[in-house]
Amino acid sequence: MHDEPTGPHSDTGQHYDVIVIGTGAGGGTLAHRLAGTGKRILLLERGGYLPRERDNWDSSAVFVRAKYRAPELWYDQNGRTFPPEVNYYVGGNTKFYGAALFRLRPEDFGKLRHHDGISPAWPLSYQDFEPYYTQAEHLYLVHGRHGEDPTEGPTSAQYAHPPVQHEPRIQQLSDDLEKQGLRPFHLPIGVNLTQDEQGRPTHRSACIRCDRVDGFPCLLGAKSDSQVICVDPALEYPNVTLVTGANVRRLETDAGGRNVTNVVAELPDGSSASFHGDIVAVACGAVNSAALLLRSANDRHPRGLANSADIVGRHYMRHNNLALMAVSHEPNNTRFQKTLAVNDWYLGADDFDYPLGGIQMLGKSDADQIRGEAPRWAGLASPDMPFEVLAQHAVDFWLCGEDLPAPENRVTLDSAGNIHLALDETNNITAVTHLRRKLQSILGHLGMHTHYLLPHTLYLHKDMPIGATAHQAGTIRFGNDPRTSALDTTCKAHDLDNLYVVDTSFFPSIGAVNPSLTAIANALRVGDHIAERLGASSPA
Repeated sequence: MHDEPTGPHSDTGQHYDVIVIGTGAGGGTLAHRLAGTGKRILLLERGGYLPRERDNWDSSAVFVRAKYRAPELWYDQNGRTFPPEVNYYVGGNTKFYGAALFRLRPEDFGKLRHHDGISPAWPLSYQDFEPYYTQAEHLYLVHGRHGEDPTEGPTSAQYAHPPVQHEPRIQQLSDDLEKQGLRPFHLPIGVNLTQDEQGRPTHRSACIRCDRVDGFPCLLGAKSDSQVICVDPALEYPNVTLVTGANVRRLETDAGGRNVTNVVAELPDGSSASFHGDIVAVACGAVNSAALLLRSANDRHPRGLANSADIVGRHYMRHNNLALMAVSHEPNNTRFQKTLAVNDWYLGADDFDYPLGGIQMLGKSDADQIRGEAPRWAGLASPDMPFEVLAQHAVDFWLCGEDLPAPENRVTLDSAGNIHLALDETNNITAVTHLRRKLQSILGHLGMHTHYLLPHTLYLHKDMPIGATAHQAGTIRFGNDPRTSALDTTCKAHDLDNLYVVDTSFFPSIGAVNPSLTAIANALRVGDHIAERLGASSPA
């Protein structure tokens, strides 16, 4: 592991073939894809390496005190500040993601009618992404079994790793769901673990503490995050350089405005450095990437880079998520709970004609998390059930519904450069509310107390919905028409010749599954395009 900043902090004399800004699912994967081409690759990361320490696995530190969250504030549409759920470290937000690595459904790539509006079609199809989905699953060590999920699309290859098998209480939950006529399946998850012949994590496993997967950084490096899977291996190539502590503030173009010539970053000591490359790929996260392009306005691009159509910053999406804790009649001694998902209502239900979304398991609640929720649960949880007992009986669910891309949901900057995020908090919320009712209605058949389904906002950093930015997407959408999109189908800006965006900003819609695998697959796809453009081969 590279524990210290890597590379120079002032490098005005160096020129690179590709500069990648951000080291998360998009940027880190792109750098990994290009590392073997022999081209000079520069990675710029705003943060440093996440310290490996006991607090990595401490619920109070991670969730209650938010120790690792960036100490910054954004503004909502009413001018109120809120702390966003962002983390600036090598590996980006993947250091804290739950590693649930789903493909979008084939229907997600087409036009879908929802209760509250339309989810638009993508300019590419599921089949265009399918080969890269397979490569992404293999690269990120995804454990799962294709063919179980009734809503998934056709696949060209099986997962390289078998699914993580359910522990007894979750196996019972799966059996009970099947008795209700549902088709639960093994959740596809990116972890590096040792399993026995039945696919159960063993005590030899590097992932023995994977009950700390959701929202926690992995102390052992056993979660498939971008740093572990992509950045560190890419740095083994002599042509790849990483500069940490480089907060990119603006992109400068040539006089004609067609090429980015300088990437200007603020360094930890307050000085600035300018980096030069033939191709610049932005992967700062949907909000920060949009903010960077807006901040880079100049005479040729008065509304910001790639923004001649006033698209940049608009159509911001995040999932309509609910984290819920049910209480089992029997103790739930599961350690690795994140192994099951249900998509039967993803595209609709017998009593609802529109897509609802999906249900998956969360990491297991502990007493510290439950204690941190106590003020919000006043009057909901029984005073006769202590926190430790609730933790023993907790069964945790994550409900994910689709948000819809509205142009008024957008990222803007004020005169001081502060980020403002406008969000309609009611956008398509009917679907996930109905999904919750579906789950609530069958709790009694699943061995749960029917009157306990408690909101678990600590997983969302107590700031639902606007502060829960982990699944942010859509602010620099791609498409065929420069009048309605900022990027073409290779994720290159319509307005510039050498500027690409490779994080979830490019999404025209977000579906109702975790977006990380699609960002990873797209980075591999764009990486192949950039390698070809540079006249290099890109090893798959």
